[in-house]
Amino acid sequence: MTSTASTVERAFRVSLYDDTDTGLDTGASLLAADPAADAELTRRGEDFVAAAWQRGWQPADVVRLVRRELTDPHVLLAAGLIRTQAGRDRPRGRRWAAQLEDLPEHSIPGVDRFTHATTVLELYRLLLRLPALEPLDEAPPRQGRRDQPASRMLTRVRALLAKAEATGFPEEAEALSAKAQELMARHSIDEALLAAQAPAPDAPGACRVGVEPPYEQAKAVLLDAVARANHCRAVWNEPFAFSAVVGFEADLEAVELLYTSLLVQATRAMAKAEAAQRAGGRKRTKTFRQSFLAAYAHRVGDRLAAAAETQVTQDLLPVLATREVAVTGRMERMFPETTTTRLRGVSDEAGWEEGVRAADQAQVRARPRLG
Repeated sequence: MTSTASTVERAFRVSLYDDTDTGLDTGASLLAADPAADAELTRRGEDFVAAAWQRGWQPADVVRLVRRELTDPHVLLAAGLIRTQAGRDRPRGRRWAAQLEDLPEHSIPGVDRFTHATTVLELYRLLLRLPALEPLDEAPPRQGRRDQPASRMLTRVRALLAKAEATGFPEEAEALSAKAQELMARHSIDEALLAAQAPAPDAPGACRVGVEPPYEQAKAVLLDAVARANHCRAVWNEPFAFSAVVGFEADLEAVELLYTSLLVQATRAMAKAEAAQRAGGRKRTKTFRQSFLAAYAHRVGDRLAAAAETQVTQDLLPVLATREVAVTGRMERMFPETTTTRLRGVSDEAGWEEGVRAADQAQVRARPRLG
């Protein structure tokens, strides 16, 4: 073992397997005193990142957890390690590449060697203790699949939803949302029919969608409602602030887009309703917001479920039924034991009423009638 590797090993022994500040300070002091160990320290960090991938984690999952548990310098350090490790990683799918593109790019502010070493060891402590997650390996693209037109379509959908969320005119928001939903539905129909005609149709995949606090229970319920309306299933992982969504690729795209749009609409409507409450003499309260989002999720779920019953023509039922069986089977294999999420802490009548009103006004027509 070289002297630099020995320094890293000694620092790891006293800090990574010891939760005390004393162990952390000792390890950081060893690393700060040996600049020649920096390259080995970085290489070991890349190994921790690669081990996280083997345990089912993806770049966005790691960044989300680091941001929640640690600080901005840790996030930037993790992003740098992920980028560097990607250069020697195996080929990954489209979603993985998109997560790499979304990594934060700001440089780490200059600090003294001891402070930097402390940050590194704190991050490595977290990476070392990541548990195994259900793998979300992306299937290879179907032979002859045209990804470029689909990508252009999804770019158009995102642009339309962004405009719908930004406009202050309800009629314009309605028209923009309807167009975006029409494009999503058309894409899903084409994908379903193509899969039914192919000799070896695509299997359902899965992705993770961040469900961040506060009020994460209501957000998870909203995501579940959107997933079910789009022929997908969602399973919430509360400790790590995400839901795993299982479904076919076109439907997964629709879920991500519609959930994000509805969450933006809910946040804007909640701020407006809360301002009206304050104007009436009421102070801002956590119970109002929690009740608002709970009611919003519940009501949007009802609207999506009702719409789903009238959107499918008889000739498409066998195709969609086959895909639903495949999605349910994949979900049950990934998550053999699941429990139902029940909303807690909903006690504000005004918040509930305002949430229902906002949900009734939200644009939720993710799929016009199919066929």
